[in-house]
Amino acid sequence: MAISDVQLKSNYYQIFDSYGKKTKESHASSVGELCGFGLDFIVFLKSNYYSTYDENFKKIKEVHSSSVGVFKNAAGVTITFIKSNYVGTYDKNLKKISERHI
Repeated sequence: MAISDVQLKSNYYQIFDSYGKKTKESHASSVGELCGFGLDFIVFLKSNYYSTYDENFKKIKEVHSSSVGVFKNAAGVTITFIKSNYVGTYDKNLKKISERHI
């Protein structure tokens, strides 16, 4: 299922599918602060850890922010972080795909 939107309502993050139907929700204190979302994953930041979750709020992977840098965006199937004048592109498993100097 593709994720079309993620919204915060009454301290719950809600996932909506491509038909606009709410499919899952999770309390904000459980997952942290929403950074962004891609086609089939969501990125949250909680206590200096970035975590990716699938469309069912199942955690995929977690990594400390010092390892990847600062979140820039999520789009399609990739996540972009900036660290020390480099832009790193990662997949939803937080595995580095590429890196370039900026």
